[in-house]
Amino acid sequence: MNPIIEFFQGLAAQVPDLLQPFIIAAAGAIPFIEGEISSIIGVWAGMNPVLAGIAGAIGNFICVTVIVLLGARARRAVVNRQSEKRELAAVGADGYADPSTGGTLPDGLELSDITAGDAATEDHLGEGGKLESKGRVKFKKFLTRFGVPGASLLGPLAIPTQITSTILVGAGVKTSWILLWQGIAIIAWTTLTTLIATGSLALLAG
Repeated sequence: MNPIIEFFQGLAAQVPDLLQPFIIAAAGAIPFIEGEISSIIGVWAGMNPVLAGIAGAIGNFICVTVIVLLGARARRAVVNRQSEKRELAAVGADGYADPSTGGTLPDGLELSDITAGDAATEDHLGEGGKLESKGRVKFKKFLTRFGVPGASLLGPLAIPTQITSTILVGAGVKTSWILLWQGIAIIAWTTLTTLIATGSLALLAG
């Protein structure tokens, strides 16, 4: 068993009931544990399954929210520093906005979403020419094919929500759109794993 998971499982089983939700929420904020695994830890530690699921999802979502807000702020700072160059390049010979400068596309996406997906599909190279992980490549393919909603829901099959959120922020997706679909994905996956954990425990007990 992962030592971090083992640590939280033991801690949740030892602390008073009043503190258990805070332990599970803290576990949910950690990548690769998130709401899904933290809710299982809570159920196995003897917590009420509903409480374990809610605590894990809240911890996961708080972490994602912080990442998205800080990432969006950093991205805006970079964009503002380059605004003059973009404005000069935005007007083409025919007087229309050049989409290559990152114009907004439908479904809350920008052109950078598509180019990011294309780069992942063609050569699997990320920023700086470094080879990207299989999880990142897979998520970017989800993003190109299914947009933000589908990529958010399928993202946990590839990489943690903390990382998918970073990719979406870097692609220029609106903050509210990221948080909406990441929240839906966290709730959906946490609910699923909580039900599985509860059912498995009931089978073992029976």
